Amino acid sequence: MMARPALARLSPFNITSLALGLAFLYLPIVILVIYSFNASRLVTVWGGWSLRWYMAFFNDEAMLSALAMSLRVAAVSATAATILGTLAAVALTRAGSFHGRTLFSGMLYAPLVMPEVITGLSLLLLFVAVDAQRGFWTVTIAHTTLTMCFVTVVVQSRLGSLDRSLEEAAMDLGCDPFLAFVKVTLPLILPSVVAGWMLAFTLSMDDVVIASFTTGPGSTTLPIRIYSEVRLGVKPEINAICTLIVGSIAVVIVAASLVSKLSSRQGENAAPL
Repeated sequence: MMARPALARLSPFNITSLALGLAFLYLPIVILVIYSFNASRLVTVWGGWSLRWYMAFFNDEAMLSALAMSLRVAAVSATAATILGTLAAVALTRAGSFHGRTLFSGMLYAPLVMPEVITGLSLLLLFVAVDAQRGFWTVTIAHTTLTMCFVTVVVQSRLGSLDRSLEEAAMDLGCDPFLAFVKVTLPLILPSVVAGWMLAFTLSMDDVVIASFTTGPGSTTLPIRIYSEVRLGVKPEINAICTLIVGSIAVVIVAASLVSKLSSRQGENAAPL
């Protein structure tokens, strides 16, 4: 009975608009994936199905080195952002109204709305002022700054829906606040923490703007390497690399979504004491 009104609102105009919108968003990606299997050296000429450009990527030492750098930066920055973002979410959710809360939350969420060009330039000026050599650690710090706010949003939403009587019961039974958090709260919010880590990892792997400001010799990430190659002309190998990135990120996003849904179900099933 509830499905009929929803179906009635799907007029031909709405269906056409939806189809055109989805085609505008995803048709270029579909074309890229198809042409990654093109045997021809010319990007715009179809020469049959082939895996030659995937083999070319796995034989390209420069691309593999950039991929390894991106994975290292993403893993370290995502881990640091998850730890700091979780602590920030706990402070905003459990600390109540403390002095400087508005300033703290405003600075924490600033990267969500601030253009990446401004963030990257600000970090570059900071590293130059402290005479820090740009390389792996500067890119990692920059990505941690960028992704920490996203982790905070994900974890804070889960903490906000968590029944605090569970923590209070643990403290009534003799646990101090830290032990109650480790034994009770952390297992309940762990799916959200994992989802936040996956989101931070994906954002770090995709970033070009901030990494271009903070990178240095020997620390070129894969997106920057791809961008430098594309400026000289699109090679079929780029299609293969982009297809692998799209597939990997799609798997991570689906996994993060499933983990987030698991977290919500656990919150609904957790009965108050």
